[in-house]
Amino acid sequence: MAKKNNKDKKKNNKLILFIIGALILIAAVVGIFAFQELKAKEKEISYDQLYQDIVHHQVEKIEMTIGSSTVNIKYKDSDDEKTTNINSLQPFAEFLNNQLEENNPELKVEYKTPNKLMTFFENLLSFLPTILLVILIIMIFKMQGIGEKSKVYGENEENNTGVKFKDVAGLDEEKNELIEIVEFLKNPKKFQNMGAKIPRGILLYGKPGTGKTLIAKAIAGEANVPFISMSGSEFIEMFAGLGASRVRKLFEKAKKIAPCIVFIDEIDAIGSRRTSNSGAESENNQTLNQLLVEMDGFESNETIIVLAATNRPEMLDKALLRPGRFDRQITIPAPDLLGREEILKLYVKNKKLAADIDLKEIAGDTAGFTGAELSNLLNEAAILATRNQHKVIERSDIEAAIKKITVGLEKHNRVVSEKDKKLTAYHEAGHAVVSKFLETQDNVKEVSIIPRGLAGGYTMYKTNEDKYYISKTELEEKLVALLGGRAAEKIALNDISTGASNDIEVATGIARDMITVYGMSNSLGPISLKVDEPYELQIFGENITDEVGVQVKQLVDEAYIKAQKILLDHIDILHNVAQKLLEKETISEEEFNGFFEN
Repeated sequence: MAKKNNKDKKKNNKLILFIIGALILIAAVVGIFAFQELKAKEKEISYDQLYQDIVHHQVEKIEMTIGSSTVNIKYKDSDDEKTTNINSLQPFAEFLNNQLEENNPELKVEYKTPNKLMTFFENLLSFLPTILLVILIIMIFKMQGIGEKSKVYGENEENNTGVKFKDVAGLDEEKNELIEIVEFLKNPKKFQNMGAKIPRGILLYGKPGTGKTLIAKAIAGEANVPFISMSGSEFIEMFAGLGASRVRKLFEKAKKIAPCIVFIDEIDAIGSRRTSNSGAESENNQTLNQLLVEMDGFESNETIIVLAATNRPEMLDKALLRPGRFDRQITIPAPDLLGREEILKLYVKNKKLAADIDLKEIAGDTAGFTGAELSNLLNEAAILATRNQHKVIERSDIEAAIKKITVGLEKHNRVVSEKDKKLTAYHEAGHAVVSKFLETQDNVKEVSIIPRGLAGGYTMYKTNEDKYYISKTELEEKLVALLGGRAAEKIALNDISTGASNDIEVATGIARDMITVYGMSNSLGPISLKVDEPYELQIFGENITDEVGVQVKQLVDEAYIKAQKILLDHIDILHNVAQKLLEKETISEEEFNGFFEN
């Protein structure tokens, strides 16, 4: 499917390039003709002037081409040639003969036979703009899908997607919800006899990489029906009305091969909320209106199900989501611990793994990863194993891949001064030590001062569980952990640096959300201050923004003070961890926990 979509896109791009090239060529040809016409007018003289010049013996040579009305004139004592057009060559030829016989024996007259090849190319050149315009119009009509043989660009019909529900892991509840769709496609009369109507449209939404397209293919594969897919962006082009035309063609195709599934990926490209009617907005509105009309036009006996996927359901027009259109909406979430383990089992089937690798442990270390990210993780691990000349993918390869994806590429060749290395060591040690004394924070997995990506060092934590709700205490302690690096710089080096800029940014964002989104302010109470327009805050009073700022600052200040207190109470451990980092550059979980055993 992807290959054909890419092929259609390339073909479409070639058509656009051809049109642009044709316009440039037409402009060039017209320019050449205009330039030649201008130059010709500069050399042209009147017939009366030529008659007088011949009579007064000023002309040396006359050239006439048989069948042409243009006459070339060469004057005596001049290298320039002039031209004129003769309406009737016969009287002019008789006049020249009289001049040769009587008064002007020096005048030379030549009659030339026209070159047929040159005449053909001259005629072709004169008709070239017209030919190009005709071709251009044909291409535009073809792109707009006008005519009996027009097609929906980007369309891809698959009678067998090759994907089943067994190929989709981590989405058990979602698959159970969609099984009835498969049953309806296989045996629609069973539902129709009961008077039931299957949903015409099903919207799948979730973050990128969670498997929306995969599960849509699995439905078609289980039901063994054609699968027609298009991306929302493929409906939108540079020509007005093209999107609506493609929607019509898409559903005409679907009705001919029903029962089938129509899948529209990234539907927010055409289904976003309608606003103005200018420019691209007007084209989007026409395309969306046509989609709404087509979905309303289904007959009760037409087994066509429209599946759509988006990452931003809040952007969709309300008319698209009402009952009778996309009246069933299914969230495709990021997989939980068990889901990640099942996904990993699918992706390791064609990979060679070491015997000591525990997929459950990897699933625990990848909380928040989507199916696409887990696939990428194993692929990166396979690449690293090949690069390291391992016979199988080892545990170290997978851990290195996790670090590469989450933290960044390791920078061994970056030159770091001793001063910066010491500052980084205390900064990362501060994060780790503070986190150790916070009950709600994850255990430290690894601490390193080796630069990765844009970071000078990093502190990795073990994420053994998926969190769906976060308590106020946990958020407050998260602020303390984030500011542990800045606090360690201040205490150990009596100075602060720009290295904590990202920590401060994240901490400020958490504190702001605690006040404005989660309603965790003691003075403001459980109200939401997350509004689209600033003037909406006025309902809470004129000083509400000042109060929010005070509350955010108070949370961050308290967390900074608590981080400093923890480090001052355990200053020896801070120095020991920092010194160990300066010696080894990386400390494992076991080595870090060893500092707290005595």
